[in-house]
Amino acid sequence: MHKRSPAAVLAILTLCVLPALADVPALAPPKAVSRAGIPYKPDDDQAGPKELVDAIRSRRPGGKLLNLDRMLLHSPAFARGWNTMFAAIRGQLALPGRLRETAIMAIGSLNQADYEWIQHEKEYLKAGGAPAQLAALKNVAAAMKNDKLFDEAERATLALTDEMTRNVKVSDATLKRVRKVLPDDQLIELIGTISGYNMVSRFVVATGLEVE
Repeated sequence: MHKRSPAAVLAILTLCVLPALADVPALAPPKAVSRAGIPYKPDDDQAGPKELVDAIRSRRPGGKLLNLDRMLLHSPAFARGWNTMFAAIRGQLALPGRLRETAIMAIGSLNQADYEWIQHEKEYLKAGGAPAQLAALKNVAAAMKNDKLFDEAERATLALTDEMTRNVKVSDATLKRVRKVLPDDQLIELIGTISGYNMVSRFVVATGLEVE
């Protein structure tokens, strides 16, 4: 059997492999600026104060900063308050996660905040939401009336989210409806969650955040 020299083998590999690699898309580097033209802070030790960046990383999968974090870190004081509040909303409340995520998805839909919606799709499913429900939440007005996909607690949550997001003022009827399905501590937590994530949607839209 004829043996090829190492140089010949290398030449063959070069001819065969390099053209194939040329067709493989390179991994896109992290975005330097948002769609609004605002620069992102780097995802490194220069992003901000170490204890703050470490606290934010501890809440992120794989410890990687989101584009949201890289924008917030322009103001460490603001980023610190933001991280504290949303750490509480996401992990320290009695409000059921499914209702929390139902409200968040509805806000993302109502405010056309694609970044918020995409970031929370997996969280909604992880909290017990079904793919059919997720699809239905693209149309909040229809979802509020859909008693086949959503139970009363979910529909009441959607009604409250819709009124707080679109009108700010909440009707007495809607407030009474929510109080029938949630104790007062969870009602306050739900109102706070809806308020907080309306802030998120307005922030991500105004700053032009792109999905990582």
